[in-house]
Amino acid sequence: MTTTEAPATRDDEELGGRRFVLAVLALAVGGFAIGTTEFVTMGLLPQIAEGIGVSEPKAGHVISAYALGVVAGVPLLSFFATSLPRRGLLVALMGAYAVFNVLSAVATGYGMLTFARFLDGLPHGAYFGVASLVAASLAEPRHRGRAVAGVMLGLSVANVIGVPVATWVGQHLGWRSAYVMTAVIALLTMALVLAFVPSVPGDKGATGAKEAREFFGRRQVWLTLAAGAIGFGGLFAVYSYIATTVTDVAGLTEGSVPFFLLAFGLGMVAGTWVAGEVARWSVLQSLVWSGVGSAILMLVFWVVSPYGWWLLPVVFSITAVGSVLVTNLQLRLMDVAGDAVTLGAAMNHAALNSANALGAWLGGLVIAAGYGYRAPALVGAALSVLGVVILLWSAVSHRNGERAAADAA
Repeated sequence: MTTTEAPATRDDEELGGRRFVLAVLALAVGGFAIGTTEFVTMGLLPQIAEGIGVSEPKAGHVISAYALGVVAGVPLLSFFATSLPRRGLLVALMGAYAVFNVLSAVATGYGMLTFARFLDGLPHGAYFGVASLVAASLAEPRHRGRAVAGVMLGLSVANVIGVPVATWVGQHLGWRSAYVMTAVIALLTMALVLAFVPSVPGDKGATGAKEAREFFGRRQVWLTLAAGAIGFGGLFAVYSYIATTVTDVAGLTEGSVPFFLLAFGLGMVAGTWVAGEVARWSVLQSLVWSGVGSAILMLVFWVVSPYGWWLLPVVFSITAVGSVLVTNLQLRLMDVAGDAVTLGAAMNHAALNSANALGAWLGGLVIAAGYGYRAPALVGAALSVLGVVILLWSAVSHRNGERAAADAA
């Protein structure tokens, strides 16, 4: 018995050590690629608008196009990919990312760039959903949460390092170079996944139709998705136009923009850590208070934005508070998704990118209407309040459902 069990034990220890770390790191690099390509557009929006010959509010539509691609891609890819081998699927999704980033880099006009950004958003949610499942399957049960967090860390690090660096590169070498840079990172991810992520079969018993019926047939799912899609939109109403807000409203130089993007990334890292702590208290209540805090900070942003560097800590705070919503919305969806956890994991990103599209669009509308680059902060405050209202509706509905179930029993 000893001779047959010993090799398995050593393999398990190795997988739990260096091989496991390398596998999660490979998956996290994909998150880094996605986070960099998603958010660098905000930092380079003035250059992109000039490069394709449109106004900045109209150029903001390319941000919305990417977000809509995420929303469309999650159910589409989740429906058809549930039974496919996981490693091959991850490589294919990153390959698509590389191709569509190159297409963005060579876009000759507004229409082509908007279409390219839409295509680039399609693999986003599916990659994070599949990568999270793979990471969890490689970890011991008690470490699954840590494994998934490791994958998501790539997204946070992208906002600390990838986005500021890509923005700097785009400012000095042209905005197209930023998309070439993210394409190269996607190619690197493909190589790392093939090298370090073991083969993981798909779920042969799962079907997209079965998961969709389970997931979308629940009221709490819809309320949670709506709270994220609307409430988190406030952050993107402000962040989509941060570059011009910093230069034209705060009166700082173009070279200061990467520092504000760095503050955004550091706020995301801090907020992700805080989210894990407050989730022990109450997931739903942490979401509500995150929305309240976001609304207040949006008003502070509106007041402080003309005062130069004083805006920097406000950007950090808005992102930190908003990131609590990002992380704990994922937990809330897992709680209310029933057996459709795969679709639930991916749909979180669909909801957040709906927020991206909504916020960028509404922010562009008030700017185009002549209210200036401070106005999106007021739009953001209103969206945050509306998100809180939906969460409170969800809480009351959940409590009434529990009472009805208890009475029926």
